Amino acid sequence: MAEYKKFTEDMIKTHTILIPNMLPIHFKLIIEIMKPMGYKMELLENDSRSVVDEGLKNVHNDACYPALLVIGQFMDALKSGKYDVDKTALLITQTGGGCRASNYIHLLRKAVERNFPQVPVVSLNFSGLEKDSAFKITPSIFIKLLYAVLYGDLLMTCYNKCRAYEENKGESAKMLEKWQNIIGNMFRIGKHYTATKKIYREILDDFGSIQLTGEKKIKVGIVGEIYVKYSPLANNHLEDFLLSEGCEPVVPSLLEFIMYTVTDTFNNARLYDTRNIKTRIYELVYKLLYSKQKELIKIMKEHGKFEPLHDFEHLRSLADKYISQGVVMGEGWLIPAEMAALAQSGVENIICAQPFGCLPNHIVAKGMSRAIKEDNPNANIVAIDYDPGATRVNQENRIKLMLINAKR
Repeated sequence: MAEYKKFTEDMIKTHTILIPNMLPIHFKLIIEIMKPMGYKMELLENDSRSVVDEGLKNVHNDACYPALLVIGQFMDALKSGKYDVDKTALLITQTGGGCRASNYIHLLRKAVERNFPQVPVVSLNFSGLEKDSAFKITPSIFIKLLYAVLYGDLLMTCYNKCRAYEENKGESAKMLEKWQNIIGNMFRIGKHYTATKKIYREILDDFGSIQLTGEKKIKVGIVGEIYVKYSPLANNHLEDFLLSEGCEPVVPSLLEFIMYTVTDTFNNARLYDTRNIKTRIYELVYKLLYSKQKELIKIMKEHGKFEPLHDFEHLRSLADKYISQGVVMGEGWLIPAEMAALAQSGVENIICAQPFGCLPNHIVAKGMSRAIKEDNPNANIVAIDYDPGATRVNQENRIKLMLINAKR
């Protein structure tokens, strides 16, 4: 096995860790979590065509689009001259599952080895991979990450709702920045887990105080592969485009995907009769996640101004109508469950954002669309492929056709 540059304890003090831009709201909070532990992190925002070109240079174009973009964004940043490559590291997530995302790290290391062999690549994972790295996810950090996801999901939901209708343009963005600063400071001083319910209500009250127009707009849900679904770089700023077309983008929470990955373990144990200590641990983790989700949903319902997150047990029951919970490659059963939940809640226009070549997600998305439409006759579902050869104009034209149907 080829040797690669390892991230050591000494590098925590000296290196800047670059992070790909998948979830801008959530990842900015995660950066604040790591600051008190000495980590210096920076969220990448380079999204020019050179990112795609660097990806094509360093990754075979048969690899999926998210791999190409993540690696391209890293390589473009390292070549920009903005960073001291002798004091820079790269952070990438590793799922440990059947998705090719588990192998991005090896593709990235090959690209780095050819161009910047002194730059270490760090794995962020919960599967026990990369045990020799100084970047560790301890139980304490896990709890902080959970709160970052909860706060991030609430901010994302409120922000998307308000910016679609705000009377004074830019007010929602200012409110978002205000709360990112407040929550970031809470993480720095260690008060992220105290008075959580009070903070939820204050966030809801603050966003609820923004003056809205009251006009009726088309709601458009966004589901699909996790990177393309959330990343502005990957989906060509899809949410901004929908806003420019007079729509309200509705994006399911990140917590849903995390809970989906956790349930895989005990679902498989049930299906294949392989219960062990790992199964029990994941069941306990799921109970914690679900209790925190229910707490947030309850407060959002009591507040009444914002659509609550989808209850995960309800998502599981919806999935069972269409597909087995044993289908876990890619986003698996979660995609049809989210489409069905959106349609039920009145978000009947749905974009399924997919990287071209992600076969499991194409099967569970396009394959389940017809069954979901039969149960929800007004559902208007369109799959949009994203890849290096797909033009933004063609993608947006397909979405415009969907919106014409929606207006009818």
